[in-house]
Amino acid sequence: MSYRIGLVGKPSVGKSTFFNAATMNDVPEGAYPFTTIDPTVGEAYVRVDCAAPEFDETCTPSVGVCREGTRFVPVKLVDVAGLVPGAHEGRGLGNQFLTDLNETDVLIHVVDFSGKTDIEGETTEGHDPREDIDFLEEELDEWYLDVLRKGLEKFETRYHGADAAIEAELADQMSAFGIDKDRMKQVILAEGLELDPETWDETDEGDLAREIRKRTKPMVVAANKMDTPEAQANWDEITADPDYDHLSFVPASAHAEKALKNADEAGVVDYRPGESEFDVVGDVSGEQAAGLDQIAEFVDEYDGTGVQGALEEAVFDVLDCIAVFPGSANGSKDEKGVFRDCFILPEGSTTEDFAFHIHSDIGEGLLHGTDCRSGRQVGADHELSHRDVIELISTKQAAP
Repeated sequence: MSYRIGLVGKPSVGKSTFFNAATMNDVPEGAYPFTTIDPTVGEAYVRVDCAAPEFDETCTPSVGVCREGTRFVPVKLVDVAGLVPGAHEGRGLGNQFLTDLNETDVLIHVVDFSGKTDIEGETTEGHDPREDIDFLEEELDEWYLDVLRKGLEKFETRYHGADAAIEAELADQMSAFGIDKDRMKQVILAEGLELDPETWDETDEGDLAREIRKRTKPMVVAANKMDTPEAQANWDEITADPDYDHLSFVPASAHAEKALKNADEAGVVDYRPGESEFDVVGDVSGEQAAGLDQIAEFVDEYDGTGVQGALEEAVFDVLDCIAVFPGSANGSKDEKGVFRDCFILPEGSTTEDFAFHIHSDIGEGLLHGTDCRSGRQVGADHELSHRDVIELISTKQAAP
């Protein structure tokens, strides 16, 4: 099990390049609409400081890799096709786009901050990236509002003698968005609304739909093509605009990330994804050297290419996830090695949640956990922290 990050963006902004740079998969890239027709799922990675060195061990990852003490833990990256104005009305690949989008936990919206593609993805000059940010949010808000109003219609036509609460009705209608009745009630009250839809007007409904969307489909904006002066000027304006305080922004150059990974695979450079520097270790032409110099300036200025940064912003900052290692308090290991696994869990996860995440049998038989750093026993309801190393003591073992 891993989190699913939805990668969205209008045509020609570098979304497929971003996907390829993050996963090193070969999906088509091109400056024309609908290059990506179906959702493509790839394996990307987020970085976690490996716990093994603290125990004088060398980890043996079952998935991902560990490079110089940095663990690269897999997450799913979904390249979702079909973002065009009117998607919520079925335009383009609209209906499928929304369905695919809803199967993700968090969104990375790739935006061409250079302003060289218009709202339809056609080549232009001086386009305001704010229009792209706004139209995705507006498409999603209209989609949520349509679903919300269907719930309101059901509530209004319900038999008058039926015992029904508006939060329960709306939560049932909007359950696909991952919201339950308690959370729905919380959002309604946070918007200053009564638990009586007869007191709401159209503006109230729109504001409520937007707030539900912001809470259930959080978003990171990958400000792509930041290696251009136009993008840098737009960055300064947009990130200072209070209208976008609810969004996370990461400066990025997907082209630079892919170039560095290709050069690393070819033995031309030594590059670790997410780092703000790299070493040229192979022979390069004058033209290649000039290109690498430009990339070096960019990653130094922005602390990396932004591709890895956007993934980690989505998982650890926007979703507030934590990484937890299964461990052994006595340091014993089997023939499979040590520190084989590292799991990404929601913030607030307990020892019991961790046990069930690994396997239902372990969860059902859980007695307690042991904090492998302190040797202290922790109960089933103990809340875990980022990079905890926990041994699970259970009466049952996972089925083979």
